[in-house]
Amino acid sequence: MGTPSPRTILITGCSSGIGLCVAQGLAARGHRVFATARKREDVTRLTEIGLESLPLDLDDSASIRSALAEVLHRTGGTLDALFNNAAYGQPGAVEDLRREVLRAQLETNLLGTHELTVEVLKVMRRQGHGRIIQNSSVLGLIGLPFRGAYVASKFALEGLTDTLRLELAGTGIHVSLVEPGPIVSRFRANSLAHLHARIDMAASPFRTRYEATLQRLQKPGPAAPFTLPPEAVLAKVVHALESARPRPRYYVTFPTHLFATLKRLCSHDLLDRVLLKVSAREHR
Repeated sequence: MGTPSPRTILITGCSSGIGLCVAQGLAARGHRVFATARKREDVTRLTEIGLESLPLDLDDSASIRSALAEVLHRTGGTLDALFNNAAYGQPGAVEDLRREVLRAQLETNLLGTHELTVEVLKVMRRQGHGRIIQNSSVLGLIGLPFRGAYVASKFALEGLTDTLRLELAGTGIHVSLVEPGPIVSRFRANSLAHLHARIDMAASPFRTRYEATLQRLQKPGPAAPFTLPPEAVLAKVVHALESARPRPRYYVTFPTHLFATLKRLCSHDLLDRVLLKVSAREHR
């Protein structure tokens, strides 16, 4: 697929990993990329490596409005695409998730993403075209123990996105979900920090199993078998941005393809047994 005329795209969560890779990859293909990050020092670093960067904190409505206003000022009021990538994973058993912990997960991964999307859609409706690309996860398809907050945020994002795609049919605005499995990134390191900060592991009925969770999050090297570099996600975002017929869903990595298939073909009981075996292997 050849590179089309340059497009403008706003990307969230570009400090590292998928966001950084996609921002650099799309810029290299000639697109005008607005690479955003929550922390000012990350914005400075992104600017120093040649990206057009500005601050955007999904937990702050004023930051969302300010960032988008600045992007539109720089483009003359247009924006071709939005890649909603920013998110974090809050580990912890479901019964250990205090209300404020679950709320914080949803504020970033769902509500802030939704608010930004709605604001961008106002622009896309005026211009009559656009691309909304949502970065979900294999955990938007299946649940695994000790990931309930993140699973809830991604299941909700998938449902909201599927509905949005139907509502925007015929408008010239295309909506796609990208569903990675394990990807090389700082995701585990960030999750480990949230686990220590927000979960009372010592008081949990799962305290012994948290020891295995800590080992998994601290383990060097790939997080799981079939882990791919972030360039695998870049390839899917390129298609979603540049193709005349972007797909509703893009699976990335073997586990995502596998679990999407198993979810269609297996009974709930059988799928539960498979997922429990996967979890048991993780917590050895």
